[in-house]
Amino acid sequence: MGKRISRCVELLEQDQAIYYDGPHSGHVLTHAQGRIDAGTWADYMNVGMEHGAFDMAGLAEYMRGMVDAGTTRSGHRTPTVIVEAPVNGIDAAHVRYNAWQFRQILGRGVHGILLCQAETADAVRAFVESCRYPHNTIGVDPAIPAPMARMEGATRAKDGGVDSAGHKLLGIGTRGRGSEATAAPVWGLSIEDYMDRCDPWPLNPKGELLVGVKLESPEGIANCEQILSVPGLGFAEIGPGDLSLSLGYRTMPREPWPPEMQKARERVLAACRKNGVAFLQGCTPDNIVARIDEGVRVVAGHSEAAATRGRAHQKRTLPV
Repeated sequence: MGKRISRCVELLEQDQAIYYDGPHSGHVLTHAQGRIDAGTWADYMNVGMEHGAFDMAGLAEYMRGMVDAGTTRSGHRTPTVIVEAPVNGIDAAHVRYNAWQFRQILGRGVHGILLCQAETADAVRAFVESCRYPHNTIGVDPAIPAPMARMEGATRAKDGGVDSAGHKLLGIGTRGRGSEATAAPVWGLSIEDYMDRCDPWPLNPKGELLVGVKLESPEGIANCEQILSVPGLGFAEIGPGDLSLSLGYRTMPREPWPPEMQKARERVLAACRKNGVAFLQGCTPDNIVARIDEGVRVVAGHSEAAATRGRAHQKRTLPV
């Protein structure tokens, strides 16, 4: 049986690569499709709502179908499900104004969210805070006044302060009580356990939530070192489609990428390594071994053949 709610968290803890399937421009979100996808060869299903429909009723049915299909071969209640949210992380205000979307998505019982077009550390910090309950305080600035003090009028900065190394700390989580009654049954937990464990991993070692960012603009690349030092991130990627469009390529270049895109990729990969964030990139059966060896740990490409070869290379033991 799986040791974790999220198969992906369990694998990343072992430094195993994880593989996903599911389209970026929407998905069939029905109970029947959930039952089908429960038997996926992949470790997680990607649900693309950045360009696909923001369908919460469908997502709820999809998750219910996965649960109704029964335990996966790996011993988990469902495969991991991660949603690409239709929010651009261009600044903190934009993220906070749209935080209702994260609450809606998490309330359906998914296991992770990807923030697209992340451009500043403040925006990403607001994203992480929007996905957390306020009682989960790992990584939160200890200088923020306690709730009782704030009830008496003590004030706090909107953003957290910095630690002794100069790294920004988180502010208080802003996800409110209300959707745990729909999400907890999907995870197979009590409401209390769900609210404790739906917290970003690896920031919270007991957390089961994966939050990630896509760096797909020149600004995102320029700020990647600061962005990827934000506590709470589990994975990150460059977005070659939108990044190449920003650079003037009307047709997305295929690999090998132009020098400026390859330079951006190396910079983001280095920042991921430094901060313990899993790096996401597309892989093929021909390059999967080399990519794993250089540090790729979240694998795009929708290729079961690449997954088979990569799992064998890492001597993976967890069943698919």
